[in-house]
Amino acid sequence: MNLVRRYAKPIVTADSLAELHGPSAGSACLPVHLDWSGSPQYDLDDPARLVDYYRAVLIEATKPADLHDYLDRATLIRLWPSLWLSPEMRSTWEQRFPELPRPENGRFAA
Repeated sequence: MNLVRRYAKPIVTADSLAELHGPSAGSACLPVHLDWSGSPQYDLDDPARLVDYYRAVLIEATKPADLHDYLDRATLIRLWPSLWLSPEMRSTWEQRFPELPRPENGRFAA
């Protein structure tokens, strides 16, 4: 599902959280369309790099298959309250998937 926003990249959501079967540990390398920074290699055992990886995929995904291939359901749910995302992206995902935990008091976890 894509939400079209004026003058902005569309927000892409997964078809279903059950279809998220990507990595949650070890080493992962994102394709250039998901990470064009020049550092596409991620150590997912490092909590900070895991958050960076998930955030990059969520922000840069161009189709649901990107999300299905590179995100893991349980990890996304666990990280969700602490991911720094635009209000539009957070709202779109939370409306589509009410099982995603909301940050406490509307604030992100530290």
